[in-house]
Amino acid sequence: MMTEKPDISTKDDVKVFVNAFYDQVKIDTTIGPVFAAVIGDGPWDVHLERMYSFWNTVLFGVKDYQGNPFSKHADLPIQAPHFAQWISLLSETVDHYYAGPKAEEVKKRARSMGAVFESKLTHLRQNPQYKNIM
Repeated sequence: MMTEKPDISTKDDVKVFVNAFYDQVKIDTTIGPVFAAVIGDGPWDVHLERMYSFWNTVLFGVKDYQGNPFSKHADLPIQAPHFAQWISLLSETVDHYYAGPKAEEVKKRARSMGAVFESKLTHLRQNPQYKNIM
């Protein structure tokens, strides 16, 4: 008998998909090396806490996250395949645990963020004179 999956409704739910997602990231051959180069064996707990706060703010409007996500990615060697894999892994992870409007919102927002980040990175790489105004 198959049980229906719950929707994402709390920060604890956010922690479930974020933890599972980053478990996959660490072993992924496309985006894993990017994260390994930045975080390595370092402060994964700090990164995870930041991601819990980020998604808690995005999904529930809780003023939990402070920062500029794009600036953290601006100097990374990431391109279209990295964004596609990030979106794919995140979507698969969310779908594994959750179903419902908030689960769909995570995937929609991830696609949107990926497109915006990719566009901004392309623009900055083609116009390095704008790098200082991030």
